[in-house]
Amino acid sequence: MIGVKTLHPLISAVDMSEVDNFPLSPMISNFYTIYFIEIECGVMKYGRNNYDYQEGTLLFTAPQQLIQGEPTISPDEAKGWVLIFHPDLIRNTTLGKNISKYSYFSYYTNEALHLSEDEKDLVNNSFKYILSELKSGSDKHSKELITTAIELLLKYCNRFYDRQFFNRDFTNKSILEKFDLLLNDYFSSDKPQRIGLPSVAFFAEKLNLSANYFGDIIKKDISFSAQEYIQSKIIEVSKELILNPEKTITEVAYELGFKYPQHFMRLFKKKVGVSPLTYRNMS
Repeated sequence: MIGVKTLHPLISAVDMSEVDNFPLSPMISNFYTIYFIEIECGVMKYGRNNYDYQEGTLLFTAPQQLIQGEPTISPDEAKGWVLIFHPDLIRNTTLGKNISKYSYFSYYTNEALHLSEDEKDLVNNSFKYILSELKSGSDKHSKELITTAIELLLKYCNRFYDRQFFNRDFTNKSILEKFDLLLNDYFSSDKPQRIGLPSVAFFAEKLNLSANYFGDIIKKDISFSAQEYIQSKIIEVSKELILNPEKTITEVAYELGFKYPQHFMRLFKKKVGVSPLTYRNMS
């Protein structure tokens, strides 16, 4: 889309000075993306909100979320980096198991991360290292080195965000923001085993809203239903569990909260295109 050579099918580290064009139309990306903006280049919308950023900032977006850019500069004026990686790159890695902890990928973080000069140098070096690793070709160590480098960068970003947003209050977040937090918390606990699959009504009650009103708000914000959003989360969590060879597919289904494993298998095949067992063998 931007005219840069692909070095790896699941990850790219892009020097913005090499970009030929900017994508203009709204899109739902399948990738985690980190933007390091060294020069202000226009408006970026994440979900329904504008991203608040300026020169020398980091922006984060997650898979299955709406992104739209309105550039005010030409591609040859661009300066900075973009790191794009697919969820499949980090499956069955420590980063994959912990990616939900990096909350700045969520819709509710629409302020960019503003960096000091030392922090900019650290981020620049991280991008350069990942790009050099991609250019050196793939071997048996490549995936571990690349995912470890991404994880280290994200851990530094945690530190930077703690510095910048330590007074953020849950009560000031939007309905979608709170829904996202509650959904992550649900699958990080034993609720699926105790309660079963999460329902739209469960989260509506937690937010003191009627199920219909809650559903309308979510549909307006992200253009698909709250139930579809829950299902996408179930699939993402299940992919990680499936790759554990010590768990049977039936055990994965029960761990996710399904009463009947065949219902999980049916949903997984509908959303992913292959059965859970085939997905495990392919991976």
